[in-house]
Amino acid sequence: MTIYQELLGEDFHRLHPKLQERYAVPMGKLFYAVGTMKKIESGALWLKPFLTLSTRWQFLFPESGKDVPFTIKNTCRSLPSGETEIYWERTFHFKKITRNFNAFMTIDPMRRVVKDYLGEPSLFYSDLSMRVTPEGRMQISSGSQRFLLGKREVPIPQILEGVVTVEEGYDDTREVFTIQVNIRSRMVGRVMAYEGEFKADSI
Repeated sequence: MTIYQELLGEDFHRLHPKLQERYAVPMGKLFYAVGTMKKIESGALWLKPFLTLSTRWQFLFPESGKDVPFTIKNTCRSLPSGETEIYWERTFHFKKITRNFNAFMTIDPMRRVVKDYLGEPSLFYSDLSMRVTPEGRMQISSGSQRFLLGKREVPIPQILEGVVTVEEGYDDTREVFTIQVNIRSRMVGRVMAYEGEFKADSI
């Protein structure tokens, strides 16, 4: 049982069958896919220094574009603590530069949230809630967040938090996974958004 199956319980079986396969990554195995982001949009121009700095941690990035090739790799592994972790590696291939957006996910079964450590080394932490839509899509939304300073975790005031929404689905007609991601700030509006599709592959 993966962390997502444990978190969603019986609701996991309401996901589209292809999404069940996609989120049921066995221990020591990986899910790998290749696709295209139809569009990637970054935030206001004055956010560019912050977004550029974030690239040092393989986190956010300042580039925008259309029809951007990308890959996604999820690896399931066991931590020394005994927790099961999913390592996320997202790679975006712009014409002049390649950007990464990595994360490490475990779950808190008591609070029923995903613990999402963003960046590598991790720069931010966010709670994530997951739900299955009536159409069998996966919806993910952010909760409380913290800024990571070495071993210290500093709570981020709600007004400064990023508001993250993600929706993944599967298009049976075209046989592709679909994804929409929106990252906003309550204070400054859009920080980053992207929308695309991908197909499972093997490496």
